[in-house]
Amino acid sequence: MEESLIAVTILWSFLFVYSMLGSLDFGSGFWGMVYGKNQNTNASAIANRFLSPTWEVTNVFLVLLVVALVSFFPFATSMLGTLLLVPIGLGLILLTIRTTFMVFAHHVQKFGDMLRVTSGLTGLLIPALLVSILPITLGGFIEMENGYPKLMYGKLLSSSTTYMHILFGLSTELFLSALFLTDYAREAGDQSALRTYRMHTIWLGPVTMVIAVLTIFTMPSEASWLVDNVGENLYGFGMSITFFLIGYILLFLKKPNGEVGYTRWAVIAVILQYGFAIYAYGSAHLPYIVYPHLTISDGFTNPAMFYQLLIAYIIGLSILVPAFILFWRLFLKDKRYVKQE
Repeated sequence: MEESLIAVTILWSFLFVYSMLGSLDFGSGFWGMVYGKNQNTNASAIANRFLSPTWEVTNVFLVLLVVALVSFFPFATSMLGTLLLVPIGLGLILLTIRTTFMVFAHHVQKFGDMLRVTSGLTGLLIPALLVSILPITLGGFIEMENGYPKLMYGKLLSSSTTYMHILFGLSTELFLSALFLTDYAREAGDQSALRTYRMHTIWLGPVTMVIAVLTIFTMPSEASWLVDNVGENLYGFGMSITFFLIGYILLFLKKPNGEVGYTRWAVIAVILQYGFAIYAYGSAHLPYIVYPHLTISDGFTNPAMFYQLLIAYIIGLSILVPAFILFWRLFLKDKRYVKQE
């Protein structure tokens, strides 16, 4: 395998991890806001209990993603920086605001309500801005002026594919977070929150799949190259649909003890669903980073630097992975924290 393909696979893996963690993080913030004043369910408390220690981990993987992009593909940063300045800049501003409230709300109780609103709104706006990047890479929204790329904002904002991508990103975020919080509520023994999140999971799952299919059909004619490549990666997308069906069915199966739903296995199946879909989409997008102006070969660093970076990432991940496992055991598996005993 070529060095550039290895590098883009590593980068895509970081993107996959961040998209999963980000969906749980931002989605939990939204659910915490929606049920913040609802006295009939503990859904907000469950969402905030999960959100409290995990937003820092999500930000770590965001940093890893950006560092990997800049280090592995330094010659792509000029074009990407020009094209993505507005969505990325606005996203970082909102993320800074969100992080600030996250820090101070745990020390000053009077900021609690403001935190819920800020976390909930940014939980929708930040993913929407990040997902809006995908249509830009498809082609048809960039023109070259005097050798410099210029993003055609009017065409981008009037394109149906932009809004379908955003809608798919938001539905994915809410579906994944609702499913995970269903399992988290089960772990905490909170039946009211479990029923609430399970209800949302059941209707959001099929809706997300329908939106995903519709998104493909709204792609502009300039993206026909990607649609053709998607047809050549049907195995990955087929496996994605299969794992979705498995995860969805698991929500309805009854356990020997009478409980309905194997929520933990459903979470694993749905993560595999998105894993297959994301890597199949990434494969279909090759060799372009931005069609037709930038390929992975154009933006790639030199091989010598790549291997040095690869060693550095291996060392870094060998430290980060055990820390993440410890974090999981402390905050997501420890009954004393999950149940607030």
